[in-house]
Amino acid sequence: MRRFFYAINNDNADASSLPKLDELPLGSNVELPDSVVHHWCRVLRANIGDQGILFDGFGGEYTVELQAISKKNATATLLTHIDDDRTAPTITQIGLVMSRGERMDYAIQKATELGVTAIQLLSSHHGEVTLKPAQVEKKLAHWQQVAIAACEQCGLNRPPLILAPQSINEWLSNTNSDAKTTEAMATDVTKTQMAVSSIVSVLSQDPYYQILDGLSDLCMQMSVPAAGQPAMPSALPDVLKKQTPYIKLLIGPEGGLSQDECQQAESAGFKPWQIGTRVLRTETAPVVALSTISALYSWKL
Repeated sequence: MRRFFYAINNDNADASSLPKLDELPLGSNVELPDSVVHHWCRVLRANIGDQGILFDGFGGEYTVELQAISKKNATATLLTHIDDDRTAPTITQIGLVMSRGERMDYAIQKATELGVTAIQLLSSHHGEVTLKPAQVEKKLAHWQQVAIAACEQCGLNRPPLILAPQSINEWLSNTNSDAKTTEAMATDVTKTQMAVSSIVSVLSQDPYYQILDGLSDLCMQMSVPAAGQPAMPSALPDVLKKQTPYIKLLIGPEGGLSQDECQQAESAGFKPWQIGTRVLRTETAPVVALSTISALYSWKL
């Protein structure tokens, strides 16, 4: 069956225009978001009685059946709930320096398929892309939609958050304050507002994503192979023995990070990690890193 993301932040309404799916009893009818109506009913030409799957990112998925279709709207009946998110056993946040066009789309798509939890967009000294303020909202929405489409394809029910661009210096400076953030979270029940696309602004407040503001178990910088440098941080095997480890990865641009940026990353606790003897492209590095982490976690080395 076709899978569709049920965005409670509807495109043409306020953020609370649609209810979360778990607020509705099975057997009730739900109004479909504009994006689902367009894709399922117009593009795919679905008919009344056709069944599909909806997920809203808050956990699990729902089998639904189309009940009514009009020119602008459609409703479906909630049939069953499947409590399976298919998330990766590790929490991962990638600080990814932005690249151009299809390469960035590819990196986000494949990282999503491999279970990344969040991608922090970064600009850097050697980076190809620096967004103007007027461009941020549009590009952020595009890249979040790339991640959502990948979820619809691969079966992931909790989409990764694509976080609004920061300079690499700002992100690394904030990483230094992780311990203070974690301490504050322990005494403050207010949920942190993350800088994300309006598509997932309410979803980002779900407790599942709040760990992203906490102290990571390990920070690693994908590194160009260098003589005398260890293949991987010595702490990685022990970190991956934890039940749900939280790992941050820093991936630079095609031209690599500047010397100052590398030094700042090291000062912020990012350990160099080189995989093999070849230099990976910036869109390939997330695929290799996440695949390797998944394999090492499964092996519990």
